[in-house]
Amino acid sequence: MVQYFPYLLLLMVAIMLLIMFANRLKVAYPILLVLGGLAISFIPNVPTITLNPDLVLIIFLPPLLYADVFSLSLKEMWKCRRIIFSFAFIVVFITAAAVAWVANMVFPGFSLALGFLLGGVIGSTDAVSASTIMKFVKVPKRISTIIESESLLNDASSLIVFRFAALVVTTGQLVWTDMALNFLWVVIGGALIGLAVAWVMRKLHRFLPTDANMDIILTLIAPYIMYIVANEMGVSGVLAVVAGGMYMSLHLTSIFGASTRNKGVAVWDILGFVLNGLAFMLIGLALPEVLIGIEAEGMSLATATNYGLLITGVVVGVRLLSSYGAVLITQVMKHFIAVADRRNPGTRVPLVMGWAGMRGVLSLAVALSIPLTLENGEPFPHRNLILYITFIVILATLLVQGLSLPALIRWAKFPDYEDHIPEAEAESLIRKSLAQAALDYMQKHYKEGITDSFLLQNQKDIWQYQLDMPKCNTTPEVRKKYIAILHYQREILHQLNKNPRIDEEQIRNFHRQLNLEEEKWEVWED
Repeated sequence: MVQYFPYLLLLMVAIMLLIMFANRLKVAYPILLVLGGLAISFIPNVPTITLNPDLVLIIFLPPLLYADVFSLSLKEMWKCRRIIFSFAFIVVFITAAAVAWVANMVFPGFSLALGFLLGGVIGSTDAVSASTIMKFVKVPKRISTIIESESLLNDASSLIVFRFAALVVTTGQLVWTDMALNFLWVVIGGALIGLAVAWVMRKLHRFLPTDANMDIILTLIAPYIMYIVANEMGVSGVLAVVAGGMYMSLHLTSIFGASTRNKGVAVWDILGFVLNGLAFMLIGLALPEVLIGIEAEGMSLATATNYGLLITGVVVGVRLLSSYGAVLITQVMKHFIAVADRRNPGTRVPLVMGWAGMRGVLSLAVALSIPLTLENGEPFPHRNLILYITFIVILATLLVQGLSLPALIRWAKFPDYEDHIPEAEAESLIRKSLAQAALDYMQKHYKEGITDSFLLQNQKDIWQYQLDMPKCNTTPEVRKKYIAILHYQREILHQLNKNPRIDEEQIRNFHRQLNLEEEKWEVWED
């Protein structure tokens, strides 16, 4: 491992450079990372990083799922729960069935069980690719919520399909009644274990004498505990992480102090950046090993590529048909039940929804986790072909759909769903509501003690000003002046830091306050 360390450092540098280049081009960075990994894999004498199939899922999946849960709005998810759950579960099962039927009909020696296994591998969509694209193109909040939420939940459904298909392939046994009961246990048990572990972690955070650093370390450990315990109990580790993450997200402010929350956001952003970057780079780097496996099976590269493109067409076609089918069903059911929006979305909105189903990190991780042998010691059938098809599906969807999706979104011209009040109006409403609440609380509880403290009186004046002002005057010229004042304050802090009698930690605290203040004004500018 020591000889690979310099190579890993260079790999991280390459990841950062590629992401910077992707941001400059305004394309989803997973696309360039996969292509960069491909290019690096063809450089002579580049060491091959081979991951243990048993460790692939457990390294990448728990923290990435956990971070995704915290980034989503449960309130927005609930508004669009029907379409989200239909895409996350029903569409995944339809996709797996379609892939299984085509593979069984076309690929020599490919059983239905292997087909379902392949369908489970490529059944989930990638949230990172879609969300990265939507940063560069304006998308209604409703659409982005549906795409990101279903990408999170369909990880669980696709892994359930994969799990049962792998069980049939490895054991050669299929009992439908046992499978149905096992399915219920996998789903319900996974969610319950995730909630139980989250409840225990919440108690530990509240009663142990931890500081911000210890709390963050516990948050890093939590998703792994949820995933491992669930897997050991024979239930869905993905659902355990999702359910546990949702529980922790709902109780975030009651568990952690402000310092932990501020530091935690930075730590998890960096961790997600590193893991996602490495995972997408590994997709490209995995190609040489996959090609060797295809040659070992005696199949020509052209044939395997054609198989991969065929399955890509099936996956994309099923999602597009399902997207239009969901709209059709909604238009019929709106006469009988309450729906999120009774208007007809037209033909362009479902086209974008269907086209946004790129495949990514999870598909590769699941494919690599396929066991090398069966229970009787024989090689797992067509494992290398499944890996190569997965690679082709990921590459084709990222390149074709990922590069064309921004133009498609601009062309679609989404309707104004009016789900939220305008951003500036909402900000003014929230700011004034908080100011009014603070003044009311002061008047009720500390009416006589405010004037005794300069700080409290000053803060009261600030809240009163926020309540009285008609709107926040944040023109570019005002922002420029205020940030210039903050920069000058930093220079004063540098001068004060030269005084040996002033603790530098105090200087750093004031630097952090200035950073938060400048970041607030930068957000207003955006």
